[in-house]
Formats: sequence, structure tokens, C-alpha cells
Amino acid sequence: MSDESNGVPATGTPEHYAIGIAFGNSYSSIAHISGEGKVEVIANEEGDRQIPSVLSYIEGEEHHGTQAKAQLVRNSKNTVASFRDYVGKDYKSIDPTPCHASAHPIESDGQIHFSIKDTESETENKVSVLEITARHLRRLKNSASDFVGKPVTAAVVAVPTDVSDEQKAALSKAAESIQLEILQFIPEPIAALLAYDSRSSNPTADKNVLVADFGGNRSDVAVIASRGGMYSILATAHDYELGGAQLDQILVDHFAKEFEKKHKSDPRKNERSLAKLRLEAEAVKKALSLSASATFSVESLADGVDFRSTINRTRYDILALKTFARFTRLVEEVIKKAGLDVLDIDEVILSGGTSHTPKIAKNIEAIFPESTQVLAPATTTTALHPSELSARGAALQASLIQEFEKSDIDQSTHEMLTVTPHLAAAIGYQVSGQSADAFTVIVPAETAVPARRTQVIGGLQGDVLVRIAEGEREIKVTQAAPKAKPETNGSKEGDDDDDDDSDIDEDDEPEEIREKVWKPKQALAEFVFRGLPKGSKVEVTVNIDAEQVVSITARPVGGKGGLRGEIKAAESAQNGSA
Repeated sequence: MSDESNGVPATGTPEHYAIGIAFGNSYSSIAHISGEGKVEVIANEEGDRQIPSVLSYIEGEEHHGTQAKAQLVRNSKNTVASFRDYVGKDYKSIDPTPCHASAHPIESDGQIHFSIKDTESETENKVSVLEITARHLRRLKNSASDFVGKPVTAAVVAVPTDVSDEQKAALSKAAESIQLEILQFIPEPIAALLAYDSRSSNPTADKNVLVADFGGNRSDVAVIASRGGMYSILATAHDYELGGAQLDQILVDHFAKEFEKKHKSDPRKNERSLAKLRLEAEAVKKALSLSASATFSVESLADGVDFRSTINRTRYDILALKTFARFTRLVEEVIKKAGLDVLDIDEVILSGGTSHTPKIAKNIEAIFPESTQVLAPATTTTALHPSELSARGAALQASLIQEFEKSDIDQSTHEMLTVTPHLAAAIGYQVSGQSADAFTVIVPAETAVPARRTQVIGGLQGDVLVRIAEGEREIKVTQAAPKAKPETNGSKEGDDDDDDDSDIDEDDEPEEIREKVWKPKQALAEFVFRGLPKGSKVEVTVNIDAEQVVSITARPVGGKGGLRGEIKAAESAQNGSA
């Protein structure tokens, strides 16, 4: 048998094949680029594309994913779940709350371990969180290798924006122990944006994007400035106690109270009954994301009593009203933290499993203007699967860099190269004869330098002055004129005061209209064109070099010659990750 039959070329060097991995606290996903050049999310042996990040052991046999999660009812002490955020941390710094329904983390030499029976012996073993992570990654790697038909040797891993260098080093060590090379760690919001931009007709368009990742145990939101295909993270916000688990608990409490009312027994007081409640509550939550009602059904929930009930989406939305509001507040918080307004956000991407909930997407859509596209299944029919975005983006990045050496990738993504000066103010133009407020942006703020942008100004005639200036955004608030009330006949003068008081309600209050306007701040250059024929066009090019020197060229389209100016940029800022 030749070496090629084992996935090893005749030269003896293993084929380098990389995938994308989204390693979450609750679920993980794996993806690769298919032979047709399309991103494909890989299903494991059980057909799951969202694979529970759970390991369970029964008489030494390891169960993974959905099989392992089912063991939370009967074998919770030997089932390890919600361990991702513990990797690379010491015991004193963690919150063990997410593990209350599974094996609890314990301390051993200051490090995090789990005491489980992972062999045929009845003796419990202390297994480090690093080893648990390696076992989980091995199962993901093997599933991917079986799917693609060749050994997977490398990966790009999507991680939260607040992951530390120590956590990255620990993840790399765990992967190395199973012969999996982590080529790069990519922030989860960047991966989600990359997944959408890969199928966009204009992926290099300048835009501000908000990515909200609502997961099982935590929520992370980021504002990203996309400039010419380069991404800069402007601000992030995190809530480590907000996610799908909180919505599950709302349903657990609802059905537990209903059961207690009928059978005079609280199923939450029994560990096994509580585990059954949690598993079925999660299934009901997912069902309510797809349909208007769902059935809760558990055999022998407590005291040998079977329990069956139904709930509709309206009732669920009312029960979870305060929790849904927390998701919205987190989004508003990160926009404020970035120094922006909702009118500045061009696109919103909802990522993570909890983003499937229609009410969350609708609430977030309501705080943005109609011009802002909210990409979620409940708001956009063409939206990608929120649970797959991080894996998709990681797979795209893996396909781009898998041919490079790890040392070259590390060097090219070093902070000295990737954190570059950014423009602190936008650069745009005004044209004489047009409205004094008509300021058009050519180079948006937060654009990494060096940068080059070209704008064609049309509809010109006669003598024209084109002024290039820095600009700042203002939010203009006006009040719409109140709607006229229909006149009524036969009213008495003495009744006027009473009528005025009784007619006042919320609908009569003037509506505020908010709009984004640009104002010139500091003039950079002026260009005068004389005697332009009707319908003439002028092309303006703004070039900012690495030293923040601005060069501006303006010339009539189709004409000869042009005007050129060069000035020192007024201000730049260090921010984001390009």
C-alpha cells in the first residue's frame, strides 16, 4: 500500500489541511472549504452541526456531543460541560456556576481539574481542564477528518474578544498534544463578519458593523469598522451571566410551577428531575424559535409522574421580557462605548445560538433605523445560520493561510503590524452652489492608513469650487408637526378646558425625528474649476500615506490636466485591529 492511501504524499510529508473551529462553552462547530470553493459546516458522526461541548464517561467509554449531553440526567458527576472559559485560568479566578448541572471543577495545585471516573476502574481520577479540552478537540478533529476523507492537521480557532494570551497559549498546548496546529486565533465577531462579507457583492465597502454574539452562557457584542476590507474593533461589551441558559431557566421555573400546582411537588428539588427539566426546556426554547407554540413533555418528571404541557410564543415573550431587554441594553451599551449613535451603524449581525430567538432580533431591529440591515433569521430571509458564523469565518481564514508557515503567520499578524494608525476624523467635500450642509464623506473616520479613496462628483456646470475638509457627524433632532385633529361641531365654550385635558394622550405628543448630518470641521484644500460644460464630472482622489501626509488630486473627468495639493494630516489615532 502506498503512503498516499493513508493521506501522506509519496514524499513522506503529511498533507497540510486546515479547518475552522468555533469552540464554544455550550456548542462547538467545525467547517472547511469544499472542493467547489464553498464554506461547508461539517456534521459529526451523529449528524450534528452544532456539537455540544460535552464529554461523558460510562465504564471507561467516552461519549461526546449529543450522546454526552443526554448523560446529564443519569450520569452528571461523570459529565464535563461548560469548560471552555476555564482553559488557561487558575482556580481562584473562575465562576463554577455554569457547571452546577455537571461535574464540578476542583482545585489541584492551584489549577482547574475535574474528578471523574473516566476509566473502567471505580476510582475517580483528577483530569485537568487542559486534558478535557484536548479530548474535545480530538473528537472535533476526527469528525472533520472522517468527513473530508483526509487527515486534518491544522485549524484557525474563533475565540471571544476578551480571551487572554494565557488562554490562547493553553489552547495551543491542548491542540499540540493531539497533533493539531493552531495557525491563528480569530476574534469571533471578525469571523462572523467575514462569513457574511465572503458572499457580499461588495466586501470592501466602508461600513460600521455591530456583531452581537448571544451564546449559551454569555453574550459578547462588538462594533467593527470595516474600511476597504480591513477590520478594526472599535469597542466591545460582555455579559457573563446573560445567554440561552437564562432563557432556559425561565422555562424551567414556568413548567416547574405548573407541575407543582397540579401535583403538589416541586421537581426542582430533585437533581435528576431538574436535569430533565433543563434538557426539555432548552428543546422547547428552540422549538419556539421556529413555531408559534411548543409542547413540553417529560416521562417520569418527578415521583413517577409523567408531565405534558404547552406554551405559545406570546406567553414565552412575556415571561422573558426582562431578559430580552438585557440583550438590547448590551447592544446600546457597546454603541455608546464606541462613541457612536445607532444611526452610525450600517449593519447588525446576530451570531450564536440564542440569536435564533425571534423576540431578541425584533427588539434589536426596533432600536435601529430602517436603513440599518439586521441580519438574523427572524428579520432577514437570506440570513446565515447564526450558530455557524464563527466556524464559517474561521474556515475562510484557514483556507487563506494554510499554505503559509506558522512562523510567517505569527510575524504577519504581530501587533506591530496589525494595530495601525487610524483617521480620527472623516475627510470629505463640499461643492459651491449646492446646499451648505451637503458634505459628502470620501474617507470615513477609523480608516487605517495608508489609504486611498476616489470620488466622482457629477452634475457640475460653470465655475465650480470644490472644498476638501475634515468633517464631523452630528445627530440632528427635530420634532414632527403634530397631526391636525378633526374639528367637532356643537362643542360649548365652557367645555373647552375639560376637552383639552381628556384628549391628551401619548399619540398627541410630537414625534422626534433623528437624522445623521455631516458638518465641515477643518478645510484641507480648495479647487476651482472654471467654465465647466453642463453635466461635467470631477474626480477627486484622497491619498493618506503611512506618515499621515494627505495628498489630494482633483481633475475633470475626460479633460486634461488637474490640480494637486499635499498637506499634513491634522490628527490620527491608534485603535482597533486591522
